[in-house]
Amino acid sequence: MKFVKGLALSRAFFSEAVQPILSRRFPDLHYSAGLIGSGSEVIGYDDAVSTDHHWGPRVMLFLAPAVHCEFAGAISALLADNLPYRFRGYSTNFSAPKSEDGDQGTQLLEDIEAGPVSHRVEILTLEGFMRAYLGVSAAQKLRAADWLSIPQHKLLSFTAGALFRDDINVQAARERLRYYPRDLWLYMLACGWSRVGQDEHLAPRAGAVGDELGASLIGGRLARSIMQLCFLLERRYAPYPKWFGSAFAELDCAAELAPVLQAMQRSENWRERQRHLCAAFELLNRRQNALRLTAPVQPAVQEFHGRGFCVSNAWRYIKPLLAEIRDSEVKAIAAASLIGSVDQFSDNTDLREAVKLRAKIAGLYRD
Repeated sequence: MKFVKGLALSRAFFSEAVQPILSRRFPDLHYSAGLIGSGSEVIGYDDAVSTDHHWGPRVMLFLAPAVHCEFAGAISALLADNLPYRFRGYSTNFSAPKSEDGDQGTQLLEDIEAGPVSHRVEILTLEGFMRAYLGVSAAQKLRAADWLSIPQHKLLSFTAGALFRDDINVQAARERLRYYPRDLWLYMLACGWSRVGQDEHLAPRAGAVGDELGASLIGGRLARSIMQLCFLLERRYAPYPKWFGSAFAELDCAAELAPVLQAMQRSENWRERQRHLCAAFELLNRRQNALRLTAPVQPAVQEFHGRGFCVSNAWRYIKPLLAEIRDSEVKAIAAASLIGSVDQFSDNTDLREAVKLRAKIAGLYRD
């Protein structure tokens, strides 16, 4: 069958299948409905391959806490008994969550011909969902440490996707998390430049002593750090690694910078890699200066201690950016460390996905 994007499928499933059932049985019910949170379809990168697991006709219904307590079970049962067995060619019935090693509750589409539908119309409260997915309360005013401890890909997927109906104003919570407050953004930009500064002289140094493998590995780290910095420069949340390059290709800077980074990754020796790296620094310098957050930084590259290779001398960006911060909490965090957000100091999936560790990660930024 012709592939349908998951978000479009979800919207149609709600309007043509779920909403009519609710309207007949609960005509006065106030709720919000949509598709946000986990799933490649939420951020628009799903394709036919995505349909092999955890994908299909699904919707999230958000109820006020008291309404959820009273009606969630009845609504779920009503849908199980009345939803069609197939929608737009896809089964609406999902398998039980798989629990084999390496599987994290994956559910598959599973055809049935009789009996109740094991549907994925999740019936939630906003509070419960935010605590489970982000590790913060819906009513909580986020402090700087809270922002920094939530992975960007989760902030992205919470604010992406779509709401198809919004009686209880879920959108207000999404808008609050649309992007980092300005002073936090400045801090994270400084931390992004700090990461570049920590590695930029190491790649050519390793190459100069004949360690081409080591130089190549450091070059790869630099490419990733540069790409992360580009998301910050354009005030865009970065997705998790599977879609990192796809989302980078959509940035304004990608037309110029992606070919340079690809050439750097393909370089066969450190001198060629260094040439492309300097070109990347030139482009970054132009993008950073165009924001006019600080006085222009010039030149874009400088020789490193007379060693015959050039670097951006990233500290020239860091100090002016930090000087623009006004928020006292962010100032204190910056004075203590430039580790940045959880994404900037770790790419460990277990750490970034462990919602129960979020408060502990936030503790890293507090005295």
